Amino acid sequence: MSAARFAKIVGTGSALPRNVVSNAALAEKLAAQGVETSDSWIVERTGIRQRHIAALEVTSSELGTQAALAALQAAGMQAKDIDLIICATSTPDFVFPSTACLIQAKLGVAGGAAFDVQAVCSGFAYAMATADAYIRTGLANNALVIGSEVFSRILDWNDRTTCVLFGDGAGAVVLAASESPGILASRLHADGSQQHILRTAGNVCSGAIVGHPFLTMDGQAVFKLAVRVLDEVAREVVTAAGMQLEQIDWLIPHQANVRILSATAKKLGLPESKTIVTVDQHANTSAASIPLALDLAVRDGRIRPGHHVLMEGVGGGFTWGAVLARM
Repeated sequence: MSAARFAKIVGTGSALPRNVVSNAALAEKLAAQGVETSDSWIVERTGIRQRHIAALEVTSSELGTQAALAALQAAGMQAKDIDLIICATSTPDFVFPSTACLIQAKLGVAGGAAFDVQAVCSGFAYAMATADAYIRTGLANNALVIGSEVFSRILDWNDRTTCVLFGDGAGAVVLAASESPGILASRLHADGSQQHILRTAGNVCSGAIVGHPFLTMDGQAVFKLAVRVLDEVAREVVTAAGMQLEQIDWLIPHQANVRILSATAKKLGLPESKTIVTVDQHANTSAASIPLALDLAVRDGRIRPGHHVLMEGVGGGFTWGAVLARM
């Protein structure tokens, strides 16, 4: 009988654009175009204090490549060791080819599978669950799982209810086949009937933009749904792993809003001291938010080998999902 096969996180990495925009700087810029906001208004409602904004020439594939290289270095591996690349993004460089294929080319490797997943802010959870399945079934041995976004490209800078919320960045992990448990359980869900509460309802047709090209959101509806489903899917995945919530060392929710993070931890009965929070520094980076937070906490020593880390996301679609990992 062959030994059990698992997917284990062996390296993490991240990449952030150089341009850091504080709330005060953003408020000044918006005021010049007649949009009123302030640092206190943004902090009170979201917990965000700054965000990174990519220069026009910086793409999701560029940020994703930087994060991937950092993760490979942390894993002590080279790009040629990777036989699967999955990139979670809602802001790809092109309609096609996929951002994952562009990252593969920038890494200088070819032959392994490479594709994107599009589940918006749940994208990293979807990508991790997919890579885990590939490795467990022997279809891949070493996978790069990347979340990379340039959400600043799809924001209406005249809408203060959305433009203050988002930032750009990328995070990545290397998953490797292992005989010891790594990814313990994952669960993914969606409800397409809720697509209207958070979306960018535009596309390119015959060389023209059709529909609305900017992000729109019903903030109250998103908050209510997010807190409920994040609680439900966290409990579901912990149960699937045969564990109790008290055994979770760290919770890494999608970094959308500090109020959602606090409400989620409270509903789960987890102290906020166990929640990794980066929304104050990065704002909402969609599919990049979980791997960015994971990498930060690994590198600053909070997350250590043996820790149980619960990662969960919720986003437009409406989608949600969670992954429980033993580091």
